[in-house]
Amino acid sequence: MNIRITQATLLDESNDHHGSVVDIRIKDGIITDIAPKLNATKGEQHVDFENLIVSPGWFDSSVCIGEPGYEERETIKNGLLVAAKSGFTAIAVNPNTYPVTDSNSSVSYLINKAQNNAVSLHPIGSLTRNGEGVDLAELFDMTKAGAIAFGDYQHAISNPNLLKIALQYTQSFDGLVLSFPQENDLVIKGMANEGEIAIKLGLKGIPALAEHLQIARDLYILEYTGGKLHIPTISTAQSVALIKEAKAKGLDVTCSVAMANIYYTDSELEEFDTRYKVLPPLRNETDRKALIAGLKDGTIDMVTSDHNPLDIEQKKLEFDHAKFGTIAQEATLGALLTLVTERQAIHLLTAGRSRFTGEKAKIVVGEPANITLFTAKGTSTFTKENILSKSKNAAFLGAKLKGKVYGIIANNQYIAS
Repeated sequence: MNIRITQATLLDESNDHHGSVVDIRIKDGIITDIAPKLNATKGEQHVDFENLIVSPGWFDSSVCIGEPGYEERETIKNGLLVAAKSGFTAIAVNPNTYPVTDSNSSVSYLINKAQNNAVSLHPIGSLTRNGEGVDLAELFDMTKAGAIAFGDYQHAISNPNLLKIALQYTQSFDGLVLSFPQENDLVIKGMANEGEIAIKLGLKGIPALAEHLQIARDLYILEYTGGKLHIPTISTAQSVALIKEAKAKGLDVTCSVAMANIYYTDSELEEFDTRYKVLPPLRNETDRKALIAGLKDGTIDMVTSDHNPLDIEQKKLEFDHAKFGTIAQEATLGALLTLVTERQAIHLLTAGRSRFTGEKAKIVVGEPANITLFTAKGTSTFTKENILSKSKNAAFLGAKLKGKVYGIIANNQYIAS
């Protein structure tokens, strides 16, 4: 693959050309030259887009695919294509499969199925056997197979001793533990944020207190044990404050926020539209603004699409019976740019890579090309035609978006959106 990218604004702080308009030459997947102007050479593909920005490839820290077990929701092949056309060069895949990703062989299966793709697939292993929250799974064996972190997707670790042991044990191989922020005993049959909207609609509530208690407990345990903790998809103002305090103490903790939780509030539930039934639930405007402030001041480390394809049999139901989840990768850039600058967006969409993999994509000569191409200009409305996923449960239908993904270059492949 030989490519020459022209007239692109390069946004990568590791490069001397950061913020400048440059041409970039890539030969056989390796960046060979970066300069204000490069002459064309024979046999190379010319990539040129209006108002083009190039950044290090993006990393999505929470993605569900379905395969194996739920291929009707999404397959690995199409899921990786969706990620590529949404601007992501790597994704962390949750153990939301059947069987659950809780062994060396199940991790190896995912990695082998994803080989030779532009997008790198990184499995998150289940923290406990079958994701049941009782006994730890084969964490070290999964690490050797390629798992990058361990957590039970959208299932809280109810047993504090289990989290304590997990944080202590994973220190021996520098493992990352994920703990979903929800105290289960406070959320029995909860459907929506506990508040005025839920009461008005007659929906059982998921109190913010359930998130706060779980996070406070987990941070106390982390302070006692040491280790590395990631709290995925926080959703409240108090959660931001708790994590900010923990970071000030020097604890090794990071957190993410789902795109839906910073774009929407629980007022979207007025029509009982199950596309907006997500977990954690959409909160109120005060929480949404606090989350955005947390992104801007660095308390929240990364944004995730929390992409969760679900077929019509799981979503087109009465609100009480529909599953939690929305697809969001296709709208992530456009929605995020309505809230932050393009430089802030790049930071939030790339920060997960170093936390989860220990690596960092750089646009420098001699490095393999791992690049996202996009523009921050222009506006659009997200429609059904923008859905690339096999499942169509998109909360962002009708959303006003900014910017556009042009494609990615990674693993010696160029995928145009």
